[in-house]
Amino acid sequence: MAGTMPHAIFVETGLDGGATVAAYAAELPGCAVFAPTDEEATAGMPRRVERFTAWLRDAGEQAPDFVGDNWYEVERAEATPGAPGIGRAAFSLDELPPSVAEFSAFLTWLELAREELASALDAAADGAPDLTDALDALARQDLASSAVLGGSATVAGHDPIDRLYAAREALTAALEEAGPAADGVRRLFRLAIADDLRLAGRLRGE
Repeated sequence: MAGTMPHAIFVETGLDGGATVAAYAAELPGCAVFAPTDEEATAGMPRRVERFTAWLRDAGEQAPDFVGDNWYEVERAEATPGAPGIGRAAFSLDELPPSVAEFSAFLTWLELAREELASALDAAADGAPDLTDALDALARQDLASSAVLGGSATVAGHDPIDRLYAAREALTAALEEAGPAADGVRRLFRLAIADDLRLAGRLRGE
C-alpha cells in the first residue's frame, strides 16, 4: 500500500442531488474529499491524505508515506443506484480484492471511522442539527452493503443512533463472513469509511 508518485484519484459526481463531487484517494479506501466542484475536491486531496494518515497513526495503525503531492484524476463515475440500495459510483479498482492484511486493516479503519462519528455525535450533543435523515442514510447504506454480501438487510428499533450501530454491526459481520475475496468489498469499505468521516467532519464544522 505504499504510495508512489504520482497518486491516483477517483472522482464521483452527482452526489447530494448534483451539489457535491467526491474525490477518493485510490490507495487509501475511505480517504475522500467532498466539495461543490471537481477542482475543489481534487485540490483538497493532498491535505486530506495528510490528515487521514495522521488519523490512522494516532490510532496506532500503520499508514503509508506518500512522496509528493501530485494527485490526479484517473477515473470518473456518476453516483448511480448500481447495487441494490447503494446509490454510489463504482470504480475499476473496487473490483480488486484486498490482500488478507489489507482486509484486516480496512476492518479496523471501518471501526475507527464509526468511533470517530460517535465521538463527534457525543461532542455535538443537543447542539447538533436534526441528523435523523443523515443517520438513517448511513444505516440504509450499511444494510444494503450487508445484503450485497449475503448478510442482514434489516435492523429493529426506532432510535436513529441505535439503528446506526446495529446496521454497522450487520455490515461488519457480513464482511467478516464474506472475506477479502468477495466481490466489491473494497468499494464497501471505501464508502462506509468515507461517509462516516464526512458526517463526523460536518458535525465538527470542518
